[in-house]
Amino acid sequence: MSRRGQSGGPTAYDFRRPVKLSRDHVRTLQTAFETYARSCGTLLTTRLRVVSSVTLAAIEQLNYDEYVASLNNPTVIAVVTLDPLDGTALMELSSSAAMTAIDHMLGGPGGPQPERPLTEVEMPLLRGLLERMLGELRYGFETLVAMQPKLKEIEYNAQFLRAHAPGDACVVATFDLKIGAEECLASLCMPFNMILPVLSRTETVVLSDKERASKDLALRNLTAGLFSAPIDVAVRFQPIRMRTDDIVDLRPGDVVPLTHATSRPLEVTVNETVFAHAVPGNQGARLACLVVPSPKESPKESGR
Repeated sequence: MSRRGQSGGPTAYDFRRPVKLSRDHVRTLQTAFETYARSCGTLLTTRLRVVSSVTLAAIEQLNYDEYVASLNNPTVIAVVTLDPLDGTALMELSSSAAMTAIDHMLGGPGGPQPERPLTEVEMPLLRGLLERMLGELRYGFETLVAMQPKLKEIEYNAQFLRAHAPGDACVVATFDLKIGAEECLASLCMPFNMILPVLSRTETVVLSDKERASKDLALRNLTAGLFSAPIDVAVRFQPIRMRTDDIVDLRPGDVVPLTHATSRPLEVTVNETVFAHAVPGNQGARLACLVVPSPKESPKESGR
């Protein structure tokens, strides 16, 4: 089925991917994942005491079943929540990367490691490392959302993991890891419905000339309405503090001493905010005030 006005004949439409990543989305994610990769590389170097690096290799949009099919078996998969985002994300670390990292944490030389089940001593070490690596996501995405990554569980066989429906669209970031001399892989998988609301907030809205003119007119009308809005303005002496019992005992004829100097102009206020000063006077049969320059406070007055 072809679209009208589009040359070149019919184009294929993938109903399994009704929403695709735009170029703006990819650029935004690339910045976030590259920031995460740099932070994660520094973390691994510090944690493992060996020069390490993490580099973003690719950002893809895959269905969940395609992502699972691309993973080796066995592998290390961290099931993660990223509050306040809805849904579950996955962080995958190749078995060789996990075993090499554990060997360095235990004081070993690293290098190629045999594939074997983790011991009871090694599992807490791996969990701690994954939690630290997930924590670096906060810095990568801090310009987009204040997320709180939390590790829920660790799986070792992707075929047994049913985190999402097979046809769910996911954003997959692949990373190249280098731990000492060992090169390995890692990946992050986020469902599209988890990350799309965050990406949508970063989209640049392009207005047509008609929309821009309408927006400017609305702004001018709003500004004109604000200029003509009535505002209550008060003129007052400098406020004083009184005890409650003195206020209750006030009677006609009582004299209340003010701290306002006779040479100091009165305060002109709007909503308790002083915006000008004035001296009292009259205009015909009515009282009036003449706005004067604001006096400079003396060090004694400004220190009250």
